[in-house]
Order: sequence, then structure tokens, then C-alpha cells
Amino acid sequence: MTDGAVSTTVKVMVVDDHPMWRDAVARDLAEGGFEVVATAGDGPEAVRRAKAAQPQVLVLDLNLPGLSGVQVCKAVIGDNPALRVLVLSASGEHADVLEAVKSGATGYLLKSAGRDELLDAVRRTAVGDPVFTPGLAGLVLGEYRRLASDPAPAAPDEPEAPKITDRETEVLRLVAKGLSYKQIAERLVISHRTVQNHVQNTLGKLQLHNRVELVRYAIERGLDD
Repeated sequence: MTDGAVSTTVKVMVVDDHPMWRDAVARDLAEGGFEVVATAGDGPEAVRRAKAAQPQVLVLDLNLPGLSGVQVCKAVIGDNPALRVLVLSASGEHADVLEAVKSGATGYLLKSAGRDELLDAVRRTAVGDPVFTPGLAGLVLGEYRRLASDPAPAAPDEPEAPKITDRETEVLRLVAKGLSYKQIAERLVISHRTVQNHVQNTLGKLQLHNRVELVRYAIERGLDD
């Protein structure tokens, strides 16, 4: 893996309450070819600056004063659903990982990750790939399955589910198996961008908001078999 600049500059914001760490991460990202549009050291400041700076990727610590990282994640995605959030945390606790993902984070990286791993994670997060420190991806997929096994509340006169195409179903099946967008593209011999488009179209048709909800939908319908 190289440190070469991304082909289209990705706007990134870094949120961490430790100034030296925050500055070091911002510097590494800038040197890696990203445009660091803002930084913040507490939760309320992060929400304000994210709204003003409109980053594409938010690199977010969980332990913040004012508002927790989970609260920040929910707030910024509520303001801008297209924003991708990569949690960069010292905590590998399962509860923290799952709470972050449920709040809308695309990925979760431990602070023990190296510079190259961080740069690659931000690149992948920018295009919608789920990125997890090794060992955490299986945990998240297991939680998807647990959620899907819980009985959904009955909805009277529930409208007929919208129809998705055969190709969208094929992509959805692979998403439910835990494959990354890159792996799906290779498996189906299509471009990464095409996979993204299929996922976004499916989210829109099903009126879902993120990958967590999408995987739950797929598993509930047995598409991960």
C-alpha cells in the first residue's frame, strides 16, 4: 500500500479531545492527500464545525467532553446523511463498537492502527466500505444476525415491500454475508462505483438509512444463506 494522494480529494474532519493526537492525525491525513477541512476537541464543537465545513468523512473519537462520540455521530448524520463516520478510538470494548455502528458509523479503527492503515481506512470509508480493525468485523456481523433474529413489531396493513432488481438482490445477498464493496465488485466483476450505486438505490427503495438496517433486512429474509 502506498501513501499516494487520492484521485479526488476527500474532505475530512478530525475530532479528538487530545490536541497532540488530533494534530498528528490531521497532519498524517493531509500528507496522505486528504483535505482536512476542520478539527474539533469536544462534542458540541464537532457538531457545529461539521455542519459548517461539510466534510465527507468524519474521523471521530468516542470519549469527548460535552457530547459523546455516539451522540456526535447521530447528530452529524442527522444533519448530513451522506457523511461517513470512521470511529478512531482507544477502546476495543464490544459495547462501544456496537453502539458506534448502531449510531451510524461506517467503520471502527483502534488507535493502535498504523499511519498506512489509517489512510487506507479513510479512503475506504469515503466510498462507503465498512472498515473495522481485524477481529471486530465478525463481532458486528454477529450483532446484525442477533438483531435480525429478534421479532419485529407487527405493523397493521403493512404495504407491500418495494421491488428491487435481481442485481440489487445479488449485491444485497453479498452485503449480508459481510463482504466489502471491493470484494463484491470482484465477485460480480463490476466496478466499485456500480456496487455503491446498487446499495444506495436499494437503501432508497427500502427506505433504510444505513448498512446496519440493510444487513438486518437481508438477514431477516434469509439472503445470507
